[in-house]
Amino acid sequence: MINQVIIVGRLTRDPDIRYTKDGQAVANVTLAVNRNFKNSAGEIETDFVNCTLWRKTAENTANYCKKGSIIGVSGRIQTRQYVNKENRQIYVTEVQAESVRFMGGKPRELVES
Repeated sequence: MINQVIIVGRLTRDPDIRYTKDGQAVANVTLAVNRNFKNSAGEIETDFVNCTLWRKTAENTANYCKKGSIIGVSGRIQTRQYVNKENRQIYVTEVQAESVRFMGGKPRELVES
């Protein structure tokens, strides 16, 4: 079986980095990825893909990328579940990143700094 995905898109917000109890960096990002076709109204639709980055990949992405940066993510799709405060079962599907490649130029905020 193969579980491999490669996506390229723009960050919808700055990377959200935090650290686990044992000190491992983890960042959550959302990529806006355009579809390769237009809908019936002639518009290109966009998917918003949640990705989780770990360790040095998380730190580097948080340090060098901002909202609007174009990145490529290679990883695997994972679905996890938890019970929320209302005692409802919640399922989350996301990409667990194995590598991240910074594509395109730096966002304007980083160039002007």
